[in-house]
Amino acid sequence: MTPIIYWFRNDLRLHDNPAFEKACCLAEQSRCELVPVYCHAIEQTTRWGFTRIGPHRRHFVSTAVAGLSEAITSAGSRLIELTGPCAEALPGLARSLGAERIVCETIAAPEEEDEVAALRQAGMMVDEVWQSTLLEPGTLPFASKDLPDVFTEFRRVVEKAAIRPRRPLPERDRLPPLPTGLVPSRASTSIPSMTPDPRAAFPCTRPEYHGSESAALAHLRRYMARQLPHSYKLTRNKLAGLDDSSKFSPWLAVGALSAPQIHAHLVTFEAEHGASESSYWLWFELLWRDYFRLLQRKYGRRLFRASGLKGNASPPHDTSAFERWRCGQTGHALIDAGMRELAATGYISNRMRQIVASYLIHELGCDWRAGAAWFESCLIDFDICSNQGNWLYIAGYGTDPRGGRRFNPDKQAAEHDPDGNYRALWSAP
Repeated sequence: MTPIIYWFRNDLRLHDNPAFEKACCLAEQSRCELVPVYCHAIEQTTRWGFTRIGPHRRHFVSTAVAGLSEAITSAGSRLIELTGPCAEALPGLARSLGAERIVCETIAAPEEEDEVAALRQAGMMVDEVWQSTLLEPGTLPFASKDLPDVFTEFRRVVEKAAIRPRRPLPERDRLPPLPTGLVPSRASTSIPSMTPDPRAAFPCTRPEYHGSESAALAHLRRYMARQLPHSYKLTRNKLAGLDDSSKFSPWLAVGALSAPQIHAHLVTFEAEHGASESSYWLWFELLWRDYFRLLQRKYGRRLFRASGLKGNASPPHDTSAFERWRCGQTGHALIDAGMRELAATGYISNRMRQIVASYLIHELGCDWRAGAAWFESCLIDFDICSNQGNWLYIAGYGTDPRGGRRFNPDKQAAEHDPDGNYRALWSAP
């Protein structure tokens, strides 16, 4: 039998990876080899003039891939690392191996769907597995096309139906063998050097905050052991602290951690320490994450139009104002502090993301897509569905019934930085 290729995308883990488990089972049933593969993205420049993957995001992804490579080696196989467009690199590898089948996770976003379509056009058989949500779409009490257009209604229906997540899958101790003679290259796993910034709210240069699955699981265990779910709702809107929010999002973004894993640990935590309104809020935020993914399944490419779901008009754009915003030179101390933090560390709090996004759109009159692209470049926890969904939400081009969300920056500063400590911390790059 010819080998099976498993293509790691945004699921860089061996624990609780249903798509990878499917590939392993297929290889065992067919008595053939399994080839684990990761494709490194090439450098690209956005239409707005900056690199598509900035240094912090590239560093974090690199540490995630390096951790995956080590885990696969420990399980008796090797990770094959390729560089270049997946639609070219994977068929080339398949031809050299005589492979015809690729297994991978499903990602419901235009470019990712185009990659799979190109692989099929090249003659590859591609088996996709949906696995990125907490709740499996097939368990929901509505079809994808009938997803409620308001999050609150979605949450109400899901909770009324008492939908529960699947149980996490265990890690495999041993993996199916590689094809004889296949020698993987380890050159691509080199991690770009980064200068630590002691102000970082997510210090990705420290080993315990690298992108690996082992770091993700260790953080999850620490978070629960310190009983931080009981303070989550009270602290999640603070601006700069390491413990202010769960900090799960970077590992969720690269797939080093799955939503069902978080939920399973939360259930155990609540059984031992009691449930609270605050611990419930972690479930609430995981539902928001699901909602943006399901919204992408429902509307697809329409969410990437200039005006989203709201017609054909293009939003305005001021190139000079955008550059001032991007560089933290707007003249508003809170906005500039947030943008400096983002550029210096690749991370800002959820509250600051909303504030700076609102400022770009509603105060500076700029195209929301430029802001979304800058977040894509910078954020170590960039996630295509959540990023697109949140920017549409602020701009008023998504499903939100209020038609956009303007955050008064002076009011936000008074509420969330009353003593000015955050602005002082980031008064300089």
